[in-house]
Amino acid sequence: MSLLEAEDFLAECEALHQLAAAQDETRLQTRTQFKGWSVEDVLVHLHFWNRAADLSLTDEAAFQDLLAKAGPALRSGQLRALENSTIAQRGVALLDAWIAQARDMANRWRSLDPKLRLPWAGPSMSARSSITARQMETWAHGFEVFDAFGTVRQESDRIKNIVVLGVNTFGWSHKVNGLEIPEKMPLLRLLAPSGAIWSFGDLAAGEILGPAADFAAVVSQTRAVADTQLTVRGAVAATWMAHAQCFAGPAEQPPSPQSRFMSVTVRN
Repeated sequence: MSLLEAEDFLAECEALHQLAAAQDETRLQTRTQFKGWSVEDVLVHLHFWNRAADLSLTDEAAFQDLLAKAGPALRSGQLRALENSTIAQRGVALLDAWIAQARDMANRWRSLDPKLRLPWAGPSMSARSSITARQMETWAHGFEVFDAFGTVRQESDRIKNIVVLGVNTFGWSHKVNGLEIPEKMPLLRLLAPSGAIWSFGDLAAGEILGPAADFAAVVSQTRAVADTQLTVRGAVAATWMAHAQCFAGPAEQPPSPQSRFMSVTVRN
């Protein structure tokens, strides 16, 4: 048994690394449309949480120590300060450290039992869920980097991991927003990058049709649903897409329409 999602995580990292490594070092300071973060801020964030996930496997005591710092930092609005103080590298050194750690992590994780339970903030997670969450974060935060550099990312069917994560967090998206969880999830009929059709859910609860990448963008809050090609029918489907959140933590507001888009010029 092997953890195939580790390969998808690494492929996502390599796609982002190829883009960032092609830039002049000064362009790592380019501001993105996500909370004004720079590309360098994105790399710090990804490197911090990749290391945290890896520690949950290799050194639980060190992981729990990190978690004891991250929890209060999150509640006090100081999480970014903790990330920045923990990750010392900047510029090309940061880019190199991030991708080297991701490659090493993926190489070790691919041999894990996908069902292996690992500690995390709150309930434990399976190794499959943990590495899929890392792929999702890399893809989602990679979005603002591709946008900032005016580059269209070439998607592949590995995005299905993020689609499934979005499906699995249907209930969570309601719960974290204080909403009643519907009995049934709307029917999803999504067009994969390969041209395949991925279907989930029940037509009796409404339906969501369109590109799988657009659905992944909405559930990871990298695009407003109004800025996608998704067709959303029914009250349950509309409420879900307005509050979708496939990641842990407190409720976050999705981007407002036309606030996240591909830039035609690099913003510094």
